[in-house]
Amino acid sequence: MKRFIKYALPFKPYFIFGPLFILCGAMGEVLLPRLAAELINSAVSGEEAGTLVAMALPMIAFSFVFAGVTLVGTQLSTRASILFSAAIRKEAFSKIQRFSFSGLDAMQTGSLITRLTNDTAQIQQFTMQMLRMGIRSPAHLFGAVIMAFFINSKLAAVIIATAAVLAAATALIVRAAMPRFGRMQEKIDQLNALVQEAVSNIRLIKSFVRGEHEIEKFKKANVDLQEAALKANRVMLLQRLSMTLSMNAATIAVVWIGGGLILQGSMPVGDLAAFITYVTQILTSLMMFSNMLLTSSRAIVSARRIAEALDQKEEPDGGLKGLSVREGSVEFKNVSFRYFKDNPNPVLENISFSIEPGQTAGLVGSTGSGKTTLVQMIPGLLRCDEGQVLVDGVDAREYERANLRRGVHLVLQNNILFSGTIKENLSWGKGSATPEEMARASETAQARLFMEDAPDGPNTELAQGGANLSGGQRQRLCLARSILYNPKILIMDDSTSAVDTATESRIRAGLRRDLNGVTKIIIAQRISSVQEADKILVLEKGRLVGVGRHEDLLEENEVYRRICFSQQRKDG
Repeated sequence: MKRFIKYALPFKPYFIFGPLFILCGAMGEVLLPRLAAELINSAVSGEEAGTLVAMALPMIAFSFVFAGVTLVGTQLSTRASILFSAAIRKEAFSKIQRFSFSGLDAMQTGSLITRLTNDTAQIQQFTMQMLRMGIRSPAHLFGAVIMAFFINSKLAAVIIATAAVLAAATALIVRAAMPRFGRMQEKIDQLNALVQEAVSNIRLIKSFVRGEHEIEKFKKANVDLQEAALKANRVMLLQRLSMTLSMNAATIAVVWIGGGLILQGSMPVGDLAAFITYVTQILTSLMMFSNMLLTSSRAIVSARRIAEALDQKEEPDGGLKGLSVREGSVEFKNVSFRYFKDNPNPVLENISFSIEPGQTAGLVGSTGSGKTTLVQMIPGLLRCDEGQVLVDGVDAREYERANLRRGVHLVLQNNILFSGTIKENLSWGKGSATPEEMARASETAQARLFMEDAPDGPNTELAQGGANLSGGQRQRLCLARSILYNPKILIMDDSTSAVDTATESRIRAGLRRDLNGVTKIIIAQRISSVQEADKILVLEKGRLVGVGRHEDLLEENEVYRRICFSQQRKDG
């Protein structure tokens, strides 16, 4: 937990004054039973009513004061724990945004969600208990023990013996609880991952009528979590049982021994009443402290899981600060890449080519030939194992990530839209865009008409993932978003596959007209999408087997010719 202290430093006043007020309230609560004992002893001894009232009024006033002080301390401590956990959650989410892709692959989405929500909630709960019970319980415990010894040392020895037994039992219980809480958090991870996957893919599940299958998967994960939670709860029940038995046994012993002392005349009735109150305070404090220890065992598991996320490798950043993409040239020099570093067969092998600023390059090849992998190296989403990827003559690894990606934009085939309006999604990458800029970008991407025809125009709310738009509309909106971003290099990874050929032709014309100085790299399955490009790159099984214009490749390159003829047969 030491590494999380820095997140508490901005809220030091709450962490200092909250426990301080609670400590003052606890000390008052320890004094009140002694005052009550004096009042009872005075009443038993036959003091006048006026004297008793004079003794009672300060007690009542002190009770209100101590209750108010405790209330203020509780409020400050609660605020401290909430702000503290929020700071951890914010840092963890920021860290996820900086994860390397290997870091993202190492953790499931459901697990990351659990760490940001459930695990931070456990730390918040523990912090709240630590600031409140961690101060209040020891104050009650030590104060009540001192007062109990002051009243009767023999009776106090009974309490000390009970507390020692209870402490030993609690230590054993906490030791058994920690691994069970760890397994429970893992089961929560698995359940969250399953829910996230099922909800995200609900349309696919319905189309294949696999609802019952997914329900069975959820049922199994739910039962696994249920069993893990029950096993953890059994440990907590043992702790509560031991606490209840100890409290009852100690109370019976005190009443039995104290009653005998009263009958012998060696102990006033008020002292026994105060002693019973102190016994309750001592054992309640031990119970609260043991509960806090159990909470701490779960919080430690959660802290380790959050620390694991915070320790994940970040995307490496280049050393050339302030360098930005200005022209848009791209060059690959003997580039090879493997997803698995020990795999002898690279996904890309010895790739070399160059694209001049403002040129349009097409990229074609069969499925699995490495097209998407290749273009992901240009904005630094992947890093080559061998060779160099140069942007404006500078190795892409040397750029700061943000500056490189401001100049290089990738439009994916699988489009990602966020909750909000069409307009908000269009301007997502450039919040400062003017209406004129948005209109031009949507016109270039052939998105303007469907945006205007939407029920509320550009202010129409999108369903999750843009489900209330067609595939072609989503692709055009995402393309318009990237055009509005105004990159120097625009990469389109089969991003018009859901658009008809006539609309695609208008999009290509718009790109030539409005993005004349922008370098464009187009991955396409349809040859018609790239045949007007300045150069076409042909990939086959991870190797570059042809570079040239459409007419030249059609004459000279067998792979390209085969792709063209296969498409002509399909069209025929």
